[in-house]
Amino acid sequence: MHKHEKKYIKSRKKMQEMPRSLADQQEMIGDKLNFASQEAYKLLRTNLIFSMSDENQCKTVGITSALRGEGKSTTAINLAYSLAEAKKNTLLIEADMRLPLVQKVLQFDNPIGLSNVLAGLNKLEEAVQHQVFLDHFSVLPSGEIPPNPSELLSSAKMKKILFSLAEEYDYIIIDLPPISAVSDGLALAKLLSGMLIVVRPNYCDQHALSETIRQLEFLKVKILGFVMNCKGKQKKKSRRYGEKYQYHSSDKKRDLK
Repeated sequence: MHKHEKKYIKSRKKMQEMPRSLADQQEMIGDKLNFASQEAYKLLRTNLIFSMSDENQCKTVGITSALRGEGKSTTAINLAYSLAEAKKNTLLIEADMRLPLVQKVLQFDNPIGLSNVLAGLNKLEEAVQHQVFLDHFSVLPSGEIPPNPSELLSSAKMKKILFSLAEEYDYIIIDLPPISAVSDGLALAKLLSGMLIVVRPNYCDQHALSETIRQLEFLKVKILGFVMNCKGKQKKKSRRYGEKYQYHSSDKKRDLK
């Protein structure tokens, strides 16, 4: 096992031991966001739609970060929510099977998810949750934590599942693990229409971000842009989003306020 994978698994165990308020986490998603944050995600949605306007088929977008704790899962949920709000038939796939957060925050009663389907334990239709918050919003949670997530994500079955789902949805948003932590996200890279990188200022170091970009460029992944989670002056343990966001494309910078 790679040293980064050991560190990632260790951080997962540490987070599981920490008491968390689900109520606090749920205040960061959907219509519970403050007005400024909702508008920020709408602008991110618009940027995404225009950046992929030449593609007629389903758009499959990966959401990742350089490090754990930068807000990629929350960004994935809210971007998918915003797309569904615009009547786009949207599926959110939780592919961070080592440290799943989406199914915890959304409080799914059904433990069946992506890992169960890839392992052949359940059918796809048993795992997908439909009409989550909105009519056009579906979620495929991670399922049970498997011992071999990278192998599952790089399997021929995963590719077949994505191609099948692409016939049903306008957008597929995939929450991926941090690139510098584990290689799981890279396993799906060639199947994506593009990747968004979530960056938390004053938290993510330049080396980790540069390495993330280098690995994606090496695989010729289309980097759609960077989502800046600007939290301002906060206590270290706080996970609430601030009122300012930034979106950076490859050729233009936009402030989202």
